[in-house]
Amino acid sequence: MSDAELVLRSTRVITPEGTRAATVTVAGGTITAVGPHDAPVPEGARLEDLGDHVLLPGLVDTHVHVNDPGRTEWEGFWTATRAAAAGGITTLVDMPLNSLPPTTTVENLHVKQKVAADKAHIDVGFWGGALPGNVKDLRPLHDAGVFGFKCFLSPSGVDEFPHLDQEQLARSLAEIAAFDGLLIVHAEDPHHLAAAPQHGGPRYADFLASRPRDAEDTAIAHLVAQAKRLNARVHILHLSSSDALPLIREARAEGVRVTVETCPHYLTLTAEEVPDGASEFKCCPPIREAANQDLLWQALADGTIDCVVTDHSPSTADLKTDDFATAWGGISGLQLSLAAVWTEARRRGHGLEDVVRWMSARTAELVGLDDRKGAIAPGRDADFAVLAPDETFTVDPAALQHRNRVTAYAGRTLYGVVKSTWLRGERIVADGEFTAPKGRLLTRTH
Repeated sequence: MSDAELVLRSTRVITPEGTRAATVTVAGGTITAVGPHDAPVPEGARLEDLGDHVLLPGLVDTHVHVNDPGRTEWEGFWTATRAAAAGGITTLVDMPLNSLPPTTTVENLHVKQKVAADKAHIDVGFWGGALPGNVKDLRPLHDAGVFGFKCFLSPSGVDEFPHLDQEQLARSLAEIAAFDGLLIVHAEDPHHLAAAPQHGGPRYADFLASRPRDAEDTAIAHLVAQAKRLNARVHILHLSSSDALPLIREARAEGVRVTVETCPHYLTLTAEEVPDGASEFKCCPPIREAANQDLLWQALADGTIDCVVTDHSPSTADLKTDDFATAWGGISGLQLSLAAVWTEARRRGHGLEDVVRWMSARTAELVGLDDRKGAIAPGRDADFAVLAPDETFTVDPAALQHRNRVTAYAGRTLYGVVKSTWLRGERIVADGEFTAPKGRLLTRTH
């Protein structure tokens, strides 16, 4: 008898070497071989022939606000991980804020882990938080297995997670650099935001003017200078301003250890199409103009932007008022991220291999999970999404697994239907039917 338990066969398997017809063998939740399409099925193994559907590695989303515990009416581990699984995501890393308590001490991390343990349909890891006054907690959190530390350089929107000024940033970053940790940064400068016109009301143009590009650009310049001085690892979250790209390229050329992400909404939605009063489109930094979007795509293509993540940041519907100044800022996109990015990527001439690189391989690498996640290769976890890339669907908010079904993608027709999602060789969702939660809690040392 062979040790193999499962064989997945497809005419289109996305591997690190490219897309090819292949047979993927699984044992003990791990990929043991990627062989020819006509490779014999080992004795005792179960064959799943996927035909022409594409087999891709499960996506790794490193920017998700689950809000559990404390604000579970906004979202929770049960609903967030179901939505992720339905969209082909098999690993997520939860942000430290919007839950109560925030993940800013080891004790608070343990609270969150306990809540997530029996609710996770997919694998879940955790970011820690860097706040004014918690420098002493950073190394213990690192030792407890968080993947890095999130901070804001401008107000976060919730009182329990205040932002760092430049002096506090320097202190936190010096501590994190001492153990070669990773600081991930919401980079908007508070002084530029304060100086921008603040009209409020339903006009999207007014909201866009209140979050100018130079707020991002200045904050990124300050962050890069600190990282260069300390030889620290920093990651720029949800890049929206294309004006910052030359600075990032220059910093990389000088050896600064900086990585960058952007999000599906910046790549697929434009300021010109946001209706007034439609705060389901509100996020910070904001969705900008089409010309800005074109430059973000160019930066993805040339590698200046490393990866694409959702920044899934939901709220209850009542917080999405028609006043852009007071409405909650966040886009809900877990279940739709793959389809949204693939729809625009194919229009621009990119292939699924590019999407897998941006949304699985590089995100796994960012958090140090690339020995287990992010690729269909021997030794990796048998985490897969099965995709019909040429099929379309029209987004119906009522069909989403998110707890609050407010979405900026409502009514859009998207390419890419996820037929099934697999976690360590077990099918966890197929055609809208879910198994019991099978996710594990991940730590940096896993």
